Amino acid sequence: MSKIKKVVLAYSGGLDTSVILKWLQETYGCEVVTFTADIGQGEELAPARAKAKKMGVKQIFIDDLKEEFVRDFVFPMFRANALYEGEYLLGTSIARPLIAKRQIEIANQVGADAVAHGATGKGNDQVRFELGAYALKPDVKIIAPWREWNLTSRESLLAYAAKHRIPVEYKKGKKSPYSMDANLLHISYEGGVLEDPWKEPEESMWRWTVSPQKAPNKPSYLELTYKRGDIVAVNGKQQSPATVLTTLNKLGGANGIGRADIVENRYVGMKSRGAYETPGGTIMLKAHRAIESLTLDREVAHLKDELMPRYASLIYNGYWFSPERRMLQAMIDASQATVNGTVRLKLYKGNVAVVGRKSATDSLFDASIATFEEDKGAYNQKDAEGFIKLNALRLRIAAKRRKNK
Repeated sequence: MSKIKKVVLAYSGGLDTSVILKWLQETYGCEVVTFTADIGQGEELAPARAKAKKMGVKQIFIDDLKEEFVRDFVFPMFRANALYEGEYLLGTSIARPLIAKRQIEIANQVGADAVAHGATGKGNDQVRFELGAYALKPDVKIIAPWREWNLTSRESLLAYAAKHRIPVEYKKGKKSPYSMDANLLHISYEGGVLEDPWKEPEESMWRWTVSPQKAPNKPSYLELTYKRGDIVAVNGKQQSPATVLTTLNKLGGANGIGRADIVENRYVGMKSRGAYETPGGTIMLKAHRAIESLTLDREVAHLKDELMPRYASLIYNGYWFSPERRMLQAMIDASQATVNGTVRLKLYKGNVAVVGRKSATDSLFDASIATFEEDKGAYNQKDAEGFIKLNALRLRIAAKRRKNK
């Protein structure tokens, strides 16, 4: 413990990380540098600076990472149409490598020999943070207090805070029953009534989306313009990546879009029930698949779909900086060269419907071939006979063998 002189703590200013800050100072006798990432969680971050300063922290980093988050992490992930276990849009998972990256950058900048986080020993985040840290700084020391200390409950944390006069905003009876995590892509909920997978989430839990039943009775239409697989404009207006996602979150939330209630398999081995609101991401996934349906070669599209579950698992499990994820990303990004055009969507009471798609430069849809009317020789229907017979050859051989037995 005495070997650690300076540690960079991923710090939110909440109860857990405020206690961790003091615990690090006491247990390791080291200087603590705090790092708070603004990735669109919607919380006021100034109090975190004030609390850290009051606890004797001299180097305080509060970084606005919203544009980098969407541009370099969310958008690349959506080029792959990534879904974990067919449902989860990976809102928490994709934020962790960015936090780890910036934390290591700060550690290098201030000459720290360790980093610390507040993830518990039961969850996925400890894996994501630490795999990211080791990939970027192989010899870094990592301190995970939840795996070391004996503060095993909220009551014990509050008692520690009171003993050491740590400023904590807490009112008895006012605590949310859920463990929540938010960023520009989503907000997640765990714990409380969600620990019984049979019970329906309370309507009062949801924060970003209106109930689909209470959404407007009139549908909302919007157009998304794509360039190389990324959204560059909403309704014809060019926007930055973070602004795109912010806009879609508002539109989706107002129309009751993006709620999910999932039982997922954590990387550490247990099943976990969580609820998620991802309004903008839900719209993005639907729209991206629509523009790809028009502009991607059939076999390229099918190969992407085959590889997507592996790609999604790599992100969920914390392997963003792994060579295999980088390899898959290079392939995915190459496929997006022709993913250009516009998608028109209809949002209505929790649903996203594609009602139009076009690409002036890269559409592979040829109406003269696909038409049910006279195609003027573009496609010779007689050719289909030989095509079918050749593809049926193995089936016919097998059928004859069964018949002769």
